[in-house]
Amino acid sequence: MFLGIDLGTSAVKTLVIDERGAVVAGSSMPLARAAPQPRWSEQHPADWWAATIAAVRSLPESNRRALRGIGLAGQMHGAVLLDRAHTVLRPAILWNDSRAAAACVTFEQREPRSRTLSGNLAMPGFTAPKLLWVAAHEPRVFEHVATVLLPKDWLRLKMTGECVSEPSDASGTLWLDLATRRWSDALLAASGLTRDAMPRLAESGEVAGTLTRDAAQALDLAPGLPVAGGGSDNACGAAGIGVVDDGDALLSLGTSGVILVVDDRPRPDPARAVHAFCHCLPGHWLRLAVMLSCTATLAAAVRLTGAANEAALIGDIERATAPHPRRLVMLPYLDGERTPHNDAAACGVVFGVDAGTTRVDLGRAALEGVAFALADGLEALEGGADARSGRPRIDSLAVIGGGSRSPWWGRILASALGRTLVYPLHGDTGPALGAARLAWVAVDGPGARSAFAKPPIARTIEPDTVLAEALGERRAIFRALYRDLASRFAASAGTGTHD
Repeated sequence: MFLGIDLGTSAVKTLVIDERGAVVAGSSMPLARAAPQPRWSEQHPADWWAATIAAVRSLPESNRRALRGIGLAGQMHGAVLLDRAHTVLRPAILWNDSRAAAACVTFEQREPRSRTLSGNLAMPGFTAPKLLWVAAHEPRVFEHVATVLLPKDWLRLKMTGECVSEPSDASGTLWLDLATRRWSDALLAASGLTRDAMPRLAESGEVAGTLTRDAAQALDLAPGLPVAGGGSDNACGAAGIGVVDDGDALLSLGTSGVILVVDDRPRPDPARAVHAFCHCLPGHWLRLAVMLSCTATLAAAVRLTGAANEAALIGDIERATAPHPRRLVMLPYLDGERTPHNDAAACGVVFGVDAGTTRVDLGRAALEGVAFALADGLEALEGGADARSGRPRIDSLAVIGGGSRSPWWGRILASALGRTLVYPLHGDTGPALGAARLAWVAVDGPGARSAFAKPPIARTIEPDTVLAEALGERRAIFRALYRDLASRFAASAGTGTHD
């Protein structure tokens, strides 16, 4: 059997598959994140390790004893700063932290070729600007930085004693040359670093270390188990459901929301704030439209309305028979936004509240707001593809992530996007499934290509033309609200201007 470990933002999730690729067990342990200041987002790596130990130990003993390999997936962009003794110097700064917005300008000024080399705009959530922020605001910490690791790669260090990364996650740092899949000296220099601070690069489906005796004892696993290179959460989410061939596409509904398409060569489009990363398969790349607050927006609606949980709020929405005549419109920019706005200052907004507004109204507005933001991202993604390569529109999207559990939300999403949504079996397991399959490939070699076969389809949701028309009216308000408020967002954040 093979174990996938996914270090997410809200939980560490594990998944065990057998030699046929079937899911046989899984577990999850929650994580909390700290916000010491507005728009900051941090976690302490020690909490990741404690949650990983608890999640792995909660798996059935028979499954743990049958393991032949381990794969790692994880949240992208987080900066884990280590000294020469591999001691963590400060809490990790996460992907949805926007404190480094000003440092993005500095980074691109220092290396004017950064967009060409990395394939991406410098955005505050990426790793490189975080190091510039630390250098400016925590110089004593920066002086002691000997190694920078991404979250899942820090877990690997705890498990194997090795500092190793791989291209799919490394391409989210802004330090990787996208075309060559290797570290760029020029991009590193723009952050005041050299290759000495970077982990060794392996491919995702290669063995990148073995479980040490101490780690094996902590996890209650056999020492010496191979640990695969693994991949970023997005790449592993795609690999888990067989989104591995040129033109394959998916929609990931997690804490963040992602629409992703696979390319057989790099096709960066930074002008539209489209992300360009390496896939976790050699010779494959990804283009992504990313929104920062997807299921996080629904979670916020739960907190604001006092609903028991997300499922309960969606249930209330489904049972509501008479929608409020004046429907709310929500901007879901709780942590700023990436595609297509690249606006770290953007905020969440609820428009249209009156004396009759209910919990159901706010919950529905949250679901629709996420759908509208994803539709904006899809337009950016397809606009770049059409302009460059003549690639046809994306007709269908495979859906994964926790948000895929709600057919009601799926109906809204399909209608807002105007696309067929395909729900694969076990799609709600997310990146842990891809991580487990990469472990399978690392242990059994390239012959295990069947590890990336597409799973059976659980259900399909088509756009509803009547709903799409109603959503179109509210989406027009949604887009006008952002245009009207963009300069106000910037002024409120103290930036003074908006680009």
